[in-house]
Amino acid sequence: MEKINSWHVSIAAEAFAAGVFARCGYDVSVQYGANQPEYDLMIAKGEKILKVSVKGSQDGGWGLTQSYLNNAEYHKAADVWLSKHNKKTIFCFVQFEGIKLNELPRIYLATPIEVANRLKESARGRGDSILYEHHEWGHKAAGAGTTDKIPDHWKFSKERSEELFE
Repeated sequence: MEKINSWHVSIAAEAFAAGVFARCGYDVSVQYGANQPEYDLMIAKGEKILKVSVKGSQDGGWGLTQSYLNNAEYHKAADVWLSKHNKKTIFCFVQFEGIKLNELPRIYLATPIEVANRLKESARGRGDSILYEHHEWGHKAAGAGTTDKIPDHWKFSKERSEELFE
C-alpha cells in the first residue's frame, strides 16, 4: 500500500481505535476541535473512564521520546516522557505497515509505565526513543543480535482493555 502523510495516518488510527472500543461495548467520546495534549479519545463503561492516546504508524514503529533525548540518554528521555502522562491514560498503538486497504490494522494497548519500560529495555537495555512493533538489530547496532517487539499481551482484545481499567 502506498504511504500516506502523517495527518492521514493519525486520523485513520483514531477512527479504527474508536471503532474497536465501541465494538467492545465502550462509550467512546472523540474530541472535537484542537487535540488535547494528553489524549485523543475517552472511553467509558459504567462509572469507569479512561483517556486514550492513539498513535498511528505505517513504518513498524512509533517515535515517542525523541524530543526529550539529550546526549543519547534514552532512559532519562523515557522517564521524562513518562512524567508527562497521567495514570488514567492508556496508549492505543495502531500499525498500518503491510496492511492492505481491505484489512484491519494491528492494534496494541499499553499503560504509560509499560511503554516507558519497553523503551528502556530496547537495544539490549541501552534504550531507544522508538517503540518498535518488531525490530531485529543488525550486527553493528547497540542491540546487535537481539529483537525488540511489542509484548504479545499488548494485542488489542476485550480482555486487555478490561485489564487496563483496573
